[in-house]
Amino acid sequence: MIVVISDPKSGKSYQGEVPKGNEGSLVGKKLGDSIDGGILGADGYKLQITGGSDVSGFPMRMDVEGAARKEVILSSGTGIRSAGKGTRAKRTIRGSIISDQIVQINAKVLEGSGKPLEELFPKKDGEKKK
Repeated sequence: MIVVISDPKSGKSYQGEVPKGNEGSLVGKKLGDSIDGGILGADGYKLQITGGSDVSGFPMRMDVEGAARKEVILSSGTGIRSAGKGTRAKRTIRGSIISDQIVQINAKVLEGSGKPLEELFPKKDGEKKK
């Protein structure tokens, strides 16, 4: 499971991976919950889950209960591009609870101390440097 961590102070994001044995600690968590960064190897950081997507790329949405895929009628927000005022469309999205079908989780830093995130999650050779 991949976790993308955004740091609101610096405006940068870092990509980490949950070790195989620790994936179960995230299953059952809901969007908006806070988690310990030690799960990812970022000891001393507290993170808030803000979003994610499943194996097929369907986004998670805060206002949909459960962990299953659902077809809902949307007018704005996550999972739809607004086509104009009053336009609604039926879209498939994922519920707000993390399950074993989720492959990417988005999180933001709430509080942190210790090593900087740049040291904990260094850029890989193929990634762009900014």
